[in-house]
Amino acid sequence: MVRYLLRRLMWMVITLWVIITLTFLLMHAIPGNPLSNAQNMTPAIFKNMMHYYHLDEPLSVQYLDYLRSLLEGNLGPSIEWQNQTVNSIIGQGFPISMQIGLWAIAISFILGTFLGAVAAVYQHGFVDYGAMIFAVLGISVPNFVLATLLINYLGVQWGILPAAGWGTAAQEVMPIIALAVTPMAYFARMMRTSMLEVLSQDFIRTARAKGLSLGLVIWKHTIRNSVLPVLTLLGPLAAYVLTGSFIIEKIFGIPGLGQMYVTAIQNRDYPTILGTTIFFSTILIVILFLVDIAYAYVDPRIQLTGRKA
Repeated sequence: MVRYLLRRLMWMVITLWVIITLTFLLMHAIPGNPLSNAQNMTPAIFKNMMHYYHLDEPLSVQYLDYLRSLLEGNLGPSIEWQNQTVNSIIGQGFPISMQIGLWAIAISFILGTFLGAVAAVYQHGFVDYGAMIFAVLGISVPNFVLATLLINYLGVQWGILPAAGWGTAAQEVMPIIALAVTPMAYFARMMRTSMLEVLSQDFIRTARAKGLSLGLVIWKHTIRNSVLPVLTLLGPLAAYVLTGSFIIEKIFGIPGLGQMYVTAIQNRDYPTILGTTIFFSTILIVILFLVDIAYAYVDPRIQLTGRKA
């Protein structure tokens, strides 16, 4: 167990270092720099700004300086938002993004697995066909298209919910729906497929032959054995919800980290782009690690040492 955790921790650090290096090199591979299009800036001010943000130094020196600052927990000053650090920008925007993301992933996981389980139990029935139609539409329609439809109908034409903004519970509903539909569709499809496979196993038929009710068999035997493949999707789909929030926050005018990230990309704010990329990558890596840990609790046959029982 300890050896597995140490090995995973080592690979997590290596993966994060590769992401940092590639992001750093790709940003600087684009011609120009964040101050190239600055207006009303004299040559002296331009020179001072280049020196302040270390943009006048060789690329290798900038890279090593950034790694040194990163080890100290300093993500650097923002170029777009002057007098603010990237740490403070993340501290301001991420709680809002996390609030939307956690609600979206929780709702999508609970409703998606429930919908997939019901569809499997009533295979080839009305519920099954309805659930699969929803799954296909949920996967096919991009979240920004769904967000636009929600704004048009629920916000503008019917006036049920606020069309945009942030600060009230009603303003959170449409962004959460827009983010939750696609992962919910994936969870429903995976849960249905997994449930159908488990329901065809011999131990399920044995349990039914012993006189156990269908509800008891599903609750005690089927769901626990079916949810493992669904957990495999949880990590990537959680990352999808976070990255999907970039566009959703921009559409609904939510002051979260996603909108700040888009603005930073548009203005080539190197420190903010790199800092938020590192932050989101760290979250994804940690989520995938926690999902692997959850495997052992859901299915005792899985051992974290990597050896068979």
